[in-house]
Amino acid sequence: MLEVNDVHKHYNKAGAWLRRERQEVLRGVSFSIRQGECAGLVGESGSGKSTLSRIVMGLEAPASGTVRLEGEAIAVWKKRNRGQMSVVFQDYTTSVNSRFTVSDIIAEPLEKGGKEIKERRIRNLLEQVELSPLLSNRYPHELSGGQLQRVCIARAISTQPRFVVLDEALSSLDVSVQAQVLLLLRQLKQELNLTYLFIAHDLQTITNLCDKVLFLYKGTIVETLPSSQLYGAKNEYARRLLNSVIAFEGVGRECEKEAGRWR
Repeated sequence: MLEVNDVHKHYNKAGAWLRRERQEVLRGVSFSIRQGECAGLVGESGSGKSTLSRIVMGLEAPASGTVRLEGEAIAVWKKRNRGQMSVVFQDYTTSVNSRFTVSDIIAEPLEKGGKEIKERRIRNLLEQVELSPLLSNRYPHELSGGQLQRVCIARAISTQPRFVVLDEALSSLDVSVQAQVLLLLRQLKQELNLTYLFIAHDLQTITNLCDKVLFLYKGTIVETLPSSQLYGAKNEYARRLLNSVIAFEGVGRECEKEAGRWR
């Protein structure tokens, strides 16, 4: 579905325009995601996760390297497949228009159609994300954070996309709400055969949803592992990150337990 090959990205350092000093953000990033797979991208702040997500979505161009969806350049693929890529952002409050109702928010990316058809589609989408259709006329400030993020997810799947980027989509939510939304995302992935790029700094969140984990460190993918085999990490940074979550000696046992519980 997605192929990222040897992507580099840099920016000019602040105040260094005349000296042409550059800050390298991504250094030869390569990975792929199969159709129907969820790949989790984990890394500390400043590792290049957000820059990489913008490049994958076609919002920025790499300095060098390629990004292809189903074998086509990202710009060509998006033009030929309108609405087939969606994104759910971290800040659900700024990613919606505060003057829109829930119904307006979800209907925003939908093609023009009859009022009854749209209303029926919106009701179905609200039910898919386990929200009551009675919320359709409420405004963002009248919803909880978890409810509003579910509205954003409903909007993201309204065009029946095949590829969804989740950019720190859960990090602003309470832990209990995160668990509920994770279950929802897993269910939607299975029902709709979605392909996810799930970006987060929380390794536990990623392993609960994703099929494999990509460790991004200082702009480079230093390790790629199946979620159920994190105990096999060899890279020092990946091991250190795993140790920060759970004692490394117990990772194998815990991963097997998690794999059985979530799969």
